[in-house]
Amino acid sequence: MSGFSDYIVYVDESGDHGLKTIDPNYPVFVLAFCIFHKRDYMEVLVPALQAFKFRHFGHDQVILHETDIRKDRKAFAFLKERSRKNAFLGELSQIVADTPFALICSVIRKEPFRQRYANPENPYHIALAFGLERVFYYLQGQGAGGQRTHIIVERRGKKEDNELELEFRRICDGANYRGDIIPCELIFADKQSNSAGLQLADLVARPVGMHILRPKQKNHAFNVLEQKFYCDGNGRRDGWGLKCFP
Repeated sequence: MSGFSDYIVYVDESGDHGLKTIDPNYPVFVLAFCIFHKRDYMEVLVPALQAFKFRHFGHDQVILHETDIRKDRKAFAFLKERSRKNAFLGELSQIVADTPFALICSVIRKEPFRQRYANPENPYHIALAFGLERVFYYLQGQGAGGQRTHIIVERRGKKEDNELELEFRRICDGANYRGDIIPCELIFADKQSNSAGLQLADLVARPVGMHILRPKQKNHAFNVLEQKFYCDGNGRRDGWGLKCFP
């Protein structure tokens, strides 16, 4: 295998992957893969997020969590003031819009998924397979399919991480749609690692889920992401950059 590729992938989720109890308000599980050329990551996203944090917080140690921002809590309590929140979200949306990256999202519709199988697999693992296959297709299209690409995910817990690592290796070793050997390597990051890539992945996952659940509802964040989805040669997004199952 040749050296490291020029790309890096950050992954985050929205919703939980449990099937025993399904939240009627958010009955989906979304796994978002954000693929950056390392040059764009270093020169565009990292300094933009850094400057954004200094501007709004005076320091750069705040970690941008979509849930906390949406609920105006913890470090984001000041966003209860409508005008400040609008300005804050507007700037954040502009950073996402200005940063070159490719987006691939796997969305599992949990109720139909549960009904389809007597013993359904872990939705996280299904979403992971769909995502890794498409990440590999994207990398091949960029001439980086034969190089080692790192996939960064947040730690969740020892048991979950071990299961994820096992499934990741299985998929990369050929248990995927085309039987490809996918030269990707999984890296676990601490939740407090303050990674710009993981924070961006966290920000994009839920707007995609909300678009799937309520496509007619106003969703400015999703509108920004529309241009980021990986598409096939004919510009088709669905099934490529956006994979819903079932």
